[in-house]
Amino acid sequence: MEIMTMTTDTSTPQKTGAIGWYSAAIARANSLPMSPVQLLSRLAVAHVFWASSQAKLASWPMTIQLFTLEYHLPMIDPDVAALLATAAELGGSILIFLGLFSRLAALLLLVVVATIQIFVYPENWAEHLTWAALLLLIFSRGAGIFSLDHLATRLFLKGR
Repeated sequence: MEIMTMTTDTSTPQKTGAIGWYSAAIARANSLPMSPVQLLSRLAVAHVFWASSQAKLASWPMTIQLFTLEYHLPMIDPDVAALLATAAELGGSILIFLGLFSRLAALLLLVVVATIQIFVYPENWAEHLTWAALLLLIFSRGAGIFSLDHLATRLFLKGR
């Protein structure tokens, strides 16, 4: 049962008890700034793809062998696939980390995640969903105020 009371300074009904506490907690959570969440998302996903690109670069012959024998991407030469995947992971992780062209980089890495999910490791769907969720946040909301994208936007809008 919900109890409503009227405060003395406003005519808006205030909820009390557990519902009031819950409503206040939700209001506080909704007031948190989004930029720290965007920054943490960028750092987490950049780390994943940076580490993957570094593993590929550490032993290029092994990378080519993996793309030839295990990954089996259709209609693309394993040498080309290895090069494209490494470039996408390396470039995408750097751009996401810096918050530069973040939405484009997130879209690029979403394609990488989709390719891995569909053709390489479909059984790892939970991990891929985690990466995709972070990338979708960056794609849909941008890099946040702690980014080169934000700085560039401010500089370009200042010049208008």
